[in-house]
Amino acid sequence: MHCPAHDSIIEEGEHLQPKYQAIASALRAQIESGKFDETNMLPTEFALIDEYQVSRQTIRQALSLLEQEGYIEKRRGSGSHILHPPSSHPYPVVPQRTIAVVTTYISNYIFPTILREIETVLSQNNCMSLLFATQNQISIERKVLLNLLSTQVDGIIIEGTKTAFPNPNLDLIQALSDKGIPLVFINGCYSQLPNAISVLDDNVGGGKMLVEYLARKNHKKIAGIFKYDDIQGHGRYLGYADGLRSCGLTLNDDMVLWYSTDVTPVVLSDQIFLPALARWREAGCTAIVCYNDDIACQVLPFLFKAGLSVPDDISIVSFDNSQLCELATPPLTSLSHGQENVGRTAANKLLSLLSGTKVISELIPWTLIERASG
Repeated sequence: MHCPAHDSIIEEGEHLQPKYQAIASALRAQIESGKFDETNMLPTEFALIDEYQVSRQTIRQALSLLEQEGYIEKRRGSGSHILHPPSSHPYPVVPQRTIAVVTTYISNYIFPTILREIETVLSQNNCMSLLFATQNQISIERKVLLNLLSTQVDGIIIEGTKTAFPNPNLDLIQALSDKGIPLVFINGCYSQLPNAISVLDDNVGGGKMLVEYLARKNHKKIAGIFKYDDIQGHGRYLGYADGLRSCGLTLNDDMVLWYSTDVTPVVLSDQIFLPALARWREAGCTAIVCYNDDIACQVLPFLFKAGLSVPDDISIVSFDNSQLCELATPPLTSLSHGQENVGRTAANKLLSLLSGTKVISELIPWTLIERASG
């Protein structure tokens, strides 16, 4: 299943090609045919936008690729000048590569931001991306990996499926590695692949940071909601537990609620969550650490339904600092990666691997963004 992340990717036969690359190919052919020899200039950006009916960003990506290849030189205030021959341009020609990007989801929550950063880095380095979504389902992941084994790809950025569980698809991941295809994991990796290159959130550090923040606000009883089928949830729970211990607070098993990809709607329901919330409040709970912003936003209506005011009666904090934080009422206190981005970092590491440079795995640190919910 090929799933375009946005309109910069178009379908040509059985392949996905970014629009900017198709436009660059057309302009390249016209340059080589001598169409622009009279002026030695390409049409203006606005003329190209009108001709190809695309955004200015897409045209600029196409022109940037031609500049990298030595076909043109962009001069401020005077447009795109054609160079003859292309090989005389000082910029090296970067071979085109095809990169597969496999994530659990594509169009929801934080994934558009991650994918946009990946696409930006790859497009700037003459790479075409093929996008796949597994819906965090082992069976779909297997189909995607089988597809990739029969597809010519130069590298893979992959978010593992249900990374907290033993994965029966590791044989296919090993087969891809055996073909010499470099892989970089994002968000989660499998314990069975200790030497895999990964770019992960500092989940343990983040969980501890949130608890310590709440403890400084004089919260003594802090509940937690965590996901158990992805390794991120385990790390965030471990950080939560470490934070309680470092602050001299007690970890009460009854104060922790676990959910998975498949049972989220059941756990966050009147029948299950409201009784749990009532127990927490009876035990003196005044704050909740949520697995991510999405879960925090789903929890807020239950708090209001129980007659609780946020943050006067109960505080709520979470991870990811997504757009949901500003849309929530009240706005959510959440952890952010600041200027760092998992997608951009992973794409750069994969390009380094493709160039023969040795890279190491990396943990992306968090920064607390305080808003009204905390």
